[in-house]
Amino acid sequence: MANTGWDEFEIGAMLRTFDGAVDDIAGTLQEDRPYSQNSSFTASVADWRIEKPVFNKDFCIDCQFCWVYCPDISIISRDKKMIGIDMDHCKGCAICVEVCPTNPKSLLMFPEQADEEVEIANWPTKESKEK
Repeated sequence: MANTGWDEFEIGAMLRTFDGAVDDIAGTLQEDRPYSQNSSFTASVADWRIEKPVFNKDFCIDCQFCWVYCPDISIISRDKKMIGIDMDHCKGCAICVEVCPTNPKSLLMFPEQADEEVEIANWPTKESKEK
């Protein structure tokens, strides 16, 4: 299938994520998977984003919730440890932030132009729970 813009598909068209059969998708690294040209992995959606997630590894417990729930496979995880965010494919939906269970969260949303080092230096502190 040729590279087609989102507004050029026929209504009800089925877009396949992969070209051909995939036997062991869970055991294949993202970059080694045979993604189709119309998937969000090969076509960048980063220009949709007005806010971006910033990852603070100091608070991450490697629960993998962000990886499981990310609709664009933008969370980069190796050996069940989060190592970063694929900003070429993150559209800024903030689902990763919503599912993060840490206090404070290890992922927070900031304006697209925000400097990540500055934001991490000013990261919120642990919130006290009322009894």
